Amino acid sequence: MTGQEAVQGRDDRLTEEATRLRLAVGRLNRRIRIDGRESVPPLQLSALATIRVHGPLRLSELARREAVTAPTMSRVLGSLDDAGYVNRAADPLDARGVLITLSDRGRSQLEEIVQHRTALVARRLARLDEEQRAAIRAALPAIESLLEDDE
Repeated sequence: MTGQEAVQGRDDRLTEEATRLRLAVGRLNRRIRIDGRESVPPLQLSALATIRVHGPLRLSELARREAVTAPTMSRVLGSLDDAGYVNRAADPLDARGVLITLSDRGRSQLEEIVQHRTALVARRLARLDEEQRAAIRAALPAIESLLEDDE
């Protein structure tokens, strides 16, 4: 086997692994969303979670973290505001700016959804044998590191 054939073999394995991981994560995420039957759309839910972790945030920073345009995030925040899930307050460092935080209702709704989704995943994990769960536990640090450049 030549060096180029070895590299091609590694590239083929990497592509296969990436495809399998993408499909598994995507399908598991979709199944959790379907089974969860939440009334909060995905982008709104993601915005709530981002505000919880990184807030208070300005609209522009929230849009950047969610990888959407400011007008899109403005519409999302309008819906969250209408539902009573967020609070808007003047930025003490810039009177023209507004900071977004979770309201008590938003925090409660987010926590309820997180608990429900966690229970859904726990039920799926419970169907696995101990060896499969151990393999998942061992893979978690590597999977989590795939997200590091997104923060």
